[in-house]
Amino acid sequence: MARPTTTDDNWWLAVLWVIDDQGVISFADVAPAAGPPPGPPLLRFGPALAGSLSGMIAEENGRLAMRLNVVAPPDDPARPWRCALAIRSAFRWDPVRIAAMSANDLAEQVLSGFRRSVEGLTRP
Repeated sequence: MARPTTTDDNWWLAVLWVIDDQGVISFADVAPAAGPPPGPPLLRFGPALAGSLSGMIAEENGRLAMRLNVVAPPDDPARPWRCALAIRSAFRWDPVRIAAMSANDLAEQVLSGFRRSVEGLTRP
């Protein structure tokens, strides 16, 4: 994870990625053994990450204040899982839930949730 920053309007921004010995892996590398499910990987990854950070993310108009996007789109839009597993993330945190957390504790929670969510992509 890159060092997070906070914007003037309290969005917490970070880039998250997974690497191996060759560099950043692709979403296809963590897809189920039977093959990637239909649709872009963020359709599965986003809800998993939101669930792993349950209660920490603020709600705005009944929606979680969370934004995710891949750093680089796939070369072939018909194969959305063949892009780098590198994500731009933005969160607005519930101030009451994170009031007692240090910046390092918050970053650790995000990294743990990210790891669990990536691991969950391998399940059908």
